[in-house]
Amino acid sequence: MYGFTQDLPISPEIYARIREGLGAETPEGLIVHVVTRRDDGLRYTDVWESRELCDRFLEERVHPLLERALAPESGQLPPEPPRCDVDVVDVWRGR
Repeated sequence: MYGFTQDLPISPEIYARIREGLGAETPEGLIVHVVTRRDDGLRYTDVWESRELCDRFLEERVHPLLERALAPESGQLPPEPPRCDVDVVDVWRGR
């Protein structure tokens, strides 16, 4: 398993637009994705089956969406905030 947290300086409204753009299909390998509010934006906490599946989803689905929706006129996104890897011991989900 691969897990991380990532703090992003975005509003819930921007996040909602990103989520809408990704559609309802659950990404391959995603176990859980939790978004919490912080004073300066949002925190993502993710657990995936593997880092490779996470990276592939980001490259193939998230980054192209962000480039179209959020990139300035130069076509380049600002640097992505760092991910802080976490050592996942267990994930217990409800239905």
